[in-house]
Amino acid sequence: MIKLKKILCPIDFSICSKYALNYAIDLSLKDDAKIYLIYVVETHLDEMRDILKQSDLLPNNQYEEDIHAQLNDLIPENTKKNIQVETIVVKGIPYVEIIKAAKDLLADLIVMGTHGRTGLEHILIGSVAERVIQKAQCPVLSIRHPKQIFSLP
Repeated sequence: MIKLKKILCPIDFSICSKYALNYAIDLSLKDDAKIYLIYVVETHLDEMRDILKQSDLLPNNQYEEDIHAQLNDLIPENTKKNIQVETIVVKGIPYVEIIKAAKDLLADLIVMGTHGRTGLEHILIGSVAERVIQKAQCPVLSIRHPKQIFSLP
């Protein structure tokens, strides 16, 4: 039986990533594993979503402290005493930073949400989850929110 010790859970504050966090918490409670919540501040220009780089909006370290607090707030109060959680905030390209963090932490598992983009949106924006699945050295559990609409090609 595989015993998890370190679980990396990327969070972008979407409903998908918050839903995936529930799986990470359940797995953590089962194996007494430590959860690492990672938020990546995108530093490249993404014309589809934002005209400005997120990093241009960060005048000081207060933003980073706020993100750490928001990540900690995602863990239910009644669960906080039963699991170990560490928060990580980095700047970069999301899939690269997630893979790098998993490698540096020697994570046993990455648990992450997927937005389920298809068609042109998937081609233009890509899929962070897909890239992580393809390139990570550890297993990746990709979670799709049950209310996401999926249509067959």
